[in-house]
Amino acid sequence: MASPQCVENAPTLNASSGEGFVQEFAGLNTYITGSLDSKVAILLVSDIFGYEAPNFRKLADKVAAAGFLVVVPDFFYGDPFDTQKNRTDWIAAHGTDKGFEDAKPVISALKSKGVSAIGAAGFCWGAKVVVELAKSDEIQAVVLLHPSRVTVDDIREVKTPISILGAEIDHASPPELVKQFEEILSVKHEASFFVKIFPGVAHGWTVRYDVANELAVKKAEEAHVDMLNWFTQYIK
Repeated sequence: MASPQCVENAPTLNASSGEGFVQEFAGLNTYITGSLDSKVAILLVSDIFGYEAPNFRKLADKVAAAGFLVVVPDFFYGDPFDTQKNRTDWIAAHGTDKGFEDAKPVISALKSKGVSAIGAAGFCWGAKVVVELAKSDEIQAVVLLHPSRVTVDDIREVKTPISILGAEIDHASPPELVKQFEEILSVKHEASFFVKIFPGVAHGWTVRYDVANELAVKKAEEAHVDMLNWFTQYIK
């Protein structure tokens, strides 16, 4: 079940937000932004509010501006969570296992377009999808932002360079758990890692911030820079 924090600060969805466009990609409606000729791509996997959240698309555009082709699929098939829905029922209907399976053809489609290096970032719900991808050799680097449902066993199986950005105030992935992740990664030799716990922020701070709150924007942007630096280092 999702933590109550996972459903706080629900964004107002806007299907026309962002500088990119939506089209079907690997069988999923997908927000696409950046150069279609780029040989480096980033897959962004959203939290439970889905791919039409304006802050999320703004972040996708920011990643694209760094030279990446960015794809943001609708893993919820037009049914993102909203506060009128029963959280337990919605989670049961939208499992991360299905998200992982749906992500595979997206990666294959990128490769078929000539993309030579792929990174993936997952937010809350999406982090569980992305950590599954990190257990394979299909992508070159991942970032988990305020992950939900990621376990120490998941982290033990990671094969790719991984960055984990956690919040000080987070019931879904509390600092104690994130530190366990770091301890596990520190004794692994297969992949590079970066772990950071952001003080004074809560779960979801990277995409569910108030654009009118200067401090909230600044803290979100700090995480965005860390994510982008990780991808710039490993996806090239």
